[in-house]
Amino acid sequence: MDTIFALSTAPGKAGVAVIRLSGPAAYEAASRLCGSLPPPRQAALRNVVDPAGQLIDQSLVLTFAKDHSFTGEDVVEFQCHGSPAIIAAVLDLLGQIPGLRHAEPGEFTRRALENGQLDLAQVEGLADLIEAETEAQRQQALRVFSGELGTKAESWRRDLIRAAALLEATIDFADEDVPVDVSPEVSSLIDRVQQGLHAESIGVQAAERIRAGFEVAIVGAPNVGKSTLLNALAGRDAAITSEHAGTTRDVIEVRMDLGGLPVTFLDTAGLRDTDDVVESIGIDRARQRAAQADLRILLVEAEQDIDIKQENDDLVLIAKGDLSGSSAGSISGVTGHGISDLVTHITHTLSARASGVGIATRLRHKLAMERSIEHLEAAASLVLAGDTSTDIAAEELRSAIRALDSLVGRVDVENILDEIFASFCLGK
Repeated sequence: MDTIFALSTAPGKAGVAVIRLSGPAAYEAASRLCGSLPPPRQAALRNVVDPAGQLIDQSLVLTFAKDHSFTGEDVVEFQCHGSPAIIAAVLDLLGQIPGLRHAEPGEFTRRALENGQLDLAQVEGLADLIEAETEAQRQQALRVFSGELGTKAESWRRDLIRAAALLEATIDFADEDVPVDVSPEVSSLIDRVQQGLHAESIGVQAAERIRAGFEVAIVGAPNVGKSTLLNALAGRDAAITSEHAGTTRDVIEVRMDLGGLPVTFLDTAGLRDTDDVVESIGIDRARQRAAQADLRILLVEAEQDIDIKQENDDLVLIAKGDLSGSSAGSISGVTGHGISDLVTHITHTLSARASGVGIATRLRHKLAMERSIEHLEAAASLVLAGDTSTDIAAEELRSAIRALDSLVGRVDVENILDEIFASFCLGK
């Protein structure tokens, strides 16, 4: 396998830049730049020089032995000064060494997967950890990256292997009297795994929202104060405000951190009947995004109805509280009246939804678990049917195990690997 290298920190000026090498020639290549290397898992200050002996930089050098590194290969890291000129010079020197090449996006992590250092769920957790913007996202990603989902999947897998082994034992001795009826234990094992899978599957939707972010749509008639409210929530002029109706034509988004949760507020076009083609498109988009949002804030003026379906937890607020003189249930983006209560209510509502989060975070995880559940339901019915269906029940259990294996990347994942690793940066 090639030895690869890349800048692992963000490009540009910085106090420190980390350049990583991984592969069978990592130690030899690093020695050509700085002479002797420190022992594995230790660091030492070394002069980095070019082939002519000219000093490039003083760098802290760390080495990691095969099977004790992130990638499962020999790894060397140069912690250089973060000058673009130094980074370019070191990368150029490494590129001149035969057998070395620049890493592709996510290739270090892909090698960690291929060498058994991470399972696929951990790889996805690492991607989410790198992208985490809020505390809830960080905590969730860290749970997946630490291997909690893989640990659960392995526990389910052991139970199903035990159940399949019991059934196959009865098949192997079909012509003999089996002293013990294995069906109660098999049924118990299947039921336990089913319950675990159901519980984890239910939490995927909340986990996906934490990972991708919740959406809160502000809807109402034209000129009711939607854009003014959005600007008040954002603390800046994110949307154009005007006394003329129909100013907002497209959906305007502002992303915020509410209690550690990622929340995107949507300012939508005013809902009304119009002959303006462009405004009509904006209104259609407003209805679509409002329907897809996790929560809606309906701004209304006195005795005004909004032609939009309301869901549980949606808020109906009296708009322009500064002009109407109303206090209860009103809000004003101009004076800030009701803003704090609104933010608190939204935070509590979305936090309650996030409380049901599981470890599985992606649609792929949910689909794998649902496939496993389908096979387990079939196996459970066949076990109850008796000895004539034992061989088919055992095959259903093996299919359920394969579905769990796809969850952590043991099988059937080649078609999604490129998509996953394309989201990684070069140095990861």
